[in-house]
Parts: sequence; C-alpha cells; structure tokens
Amino acid sequence: MTPTDETRGATAPAPAVRARGVGKTFAATGGEVLALTGVDLEVAAGEFVSLIGPSGCGKSTLLRLVADLDQASAGELEVFGKTPQKARVDQDYGIAFQQAGLLPWRTVAGNISLPLELHRMGRAERDERVAQLAGLVGLSEFVDRYPDQLSGGMQQRVAIARALAENPRLLLMDEPFGALDEMTREYLQSELARIASETGAAVVFVTHSIPEAVYLSDRVVVMSPRPGRITDVIETGFGEERPEGLRESEAYFAKVTAVREALHGSPVERANER
Repeated sequence: MTPTDETRGATAPAPAVRARGVGKTFAATGGEVLALTGVDLEVAAGEFVSLIGPSGCGKSTLLRLVADLDQASAGELEVFGKTPQKARVDQDYGIAFQQAGLLPWRTVAGNISLPLELHRMGRAERDERVAQLAGLVGLSEFVDRYPDQLSGGMQQRVAIARALAENPRLLLMDEPFGALDEMTREYLQSELARIASETGAAVVFVTHSIPEAVYLSDRVVVMSPRPGRITDVIETGFGEERPEGLRESEAYFAKVTAVREALHGSPVERANER
C-alpha cells in the first residue's frame, strides 16, 4: 500500500510480543533441561495467537517468559518494545490461568476490583470499572456472589474480568478453559472472541485443543516436542467475526486439519520418517 499524506511518516506500533532466538534451560537433577530453543515470534498489537503442541513442549514456559514470571536463558524478548519486567511494572498485560485463582472470601466484585485496589484507584472510579467489566463478561447479576456460589465457567469469567481490570494491551492465557465441560468451553470461547474484539487487546493463548486454537485465533503457532521450537505458523483467515456457524464450516474444518497435520506431520513427512 502506498503511504498517503496522513500515514506518511507515521510510526508503526511496536508488536505486542517479539521473541528473537529465545531459549530457556532449567537446572535439574543430573544436568540441565533445555525447554525452549531458538524461538522467533511476533504477535501484532490486537492479534489473537494460540500456542499449541504436545505436553512438555514449552508453551507455558514461553508464556511465563513473556509475563516476567521467569527469565529467558538466551535470546531477546520484548513486550510492546519493552523488557518483560518493564511491561509488567507498566501493567501492559493481564494474565489468566487454568484455575481461576479467586479469593474465596471476596465477592465477584471484590475479586475483579483487587488489581484496582492494589494500584489505589479511587472508590467511585473503581466501582464504575468493576460494573463495566462485570457487564463485559455477563456477570452483572452476580457481583455480590462468592466464588463457591458460581459454576466453573462463571469463575473463569471473573478471572478474565480481573485480568482485564487495568485495561491491558495484552492478555496472556494458559489453558483457561481446560478444566471445563465442552458446552461451557465453547460458550466461553465465543465470549473470549467477543471480548478480545471489543477491547482490542492482543491475546497469547496456550491450549492443547486444536479446534479451540483454530476457532479463536488469527494465527496458530505449532511447537515441537522438547526442546520446544516453532515448527509451523498457520493463519486462519477468519477475520474478527466468529459467527455461530463457523465451527460447522468447511473453512474451519480445513484449518483444523492443517493444524493437526502440522502437529503430527503430513502423510508425506510421516512416510519419509519411516
């Protein structure tokens, strides 16, 4: 595209995540364990990217490096052009795990508001933000309930709202729907796609589910067994909308097949390995 007068000279936004040659080695009894090696990846601002691969391939490790919960042993890693540590301090990302991790003595509103309280947001502004987030995740009628009064899916929606409390530009999610039944999982996938579209946040999403990765993502990043490295990146091409019938479409099934073959190797590749 030829730049116009308006766009000429404009600076492109920094990627949400940029990894160059990232590796991670863990100390272990009897020697070191190489978990990740040579990971090169860019996630654009506002993009939804899923990481998929066999257990132990380093998906969650890579997410932890981005979140500054651990440090890379090799390579360079940036979050919006900053170190992961600086991005954490600047509250550029929110994070949600497989377990909701809610405080049982706090209500839905109290759990959502926790990050806002920690950063000393005023009461009126905090209450307004909590109400907005509860509406976003469809829990406006449950703000006074406690976690043990909620279903597993509702608890995960509270966790997502809490992760979004500080208006992060990036959402990091480590199998947040893995422990849920299939119907709840599909419902929350649709809700997450809607929330990501409405907030404009980039998402890095770890999953073991091929259909989930394809349904949610702009791109699916396929990783190898340990030491984890990126072996393929598959674009879904679905755009922002996730209509109700997408899961039944030929385009969807074609992408599910493409990711499955990338994970397990195409028929030709498997024949060559024999």
